[in-house]
Amino acid sequence: MQEALVYEGFEVKIQEDTHNIFQVINDYKPDLIMIDYILDGINGGETCHEIKVNLATGHIPVVIVSAYSKVILSLGNYRSDAFLAKPFGLDELVQVVNKLLTGETLQLV
Repeated sequence: MQEALVYEGFEVKIQEDTHNIFQVINDYKPDLIMIDYILDGINGGETCHEIKVNLATGHIPVVIVSAYSKVILSLGNYRSDAFLAKPFGLDELVQVVNKLLTGETLQLV
């Protein structure tokens, strides 16, 4: 994903875990956050929810990525702006990112 997005001209920062996520967001000031659902400790959905309900970060589009689409769909979208079910095409990834960065609202499945 990183290579595809960098190739398309995006600056990408990788964060291996969610420890100090709000400090990372504050320092880096991302335009968009992509988070995998399966993480060590707290799941990506809960992290997404924490980002979206925080007044300082709630405006940032968040994309949840997961191979467990049925789990996500049964639990809700955690206020994410988009969901990408693995496997997905790199063209689909770039399309979702571009749409969210231009302010387009995506319909969650």
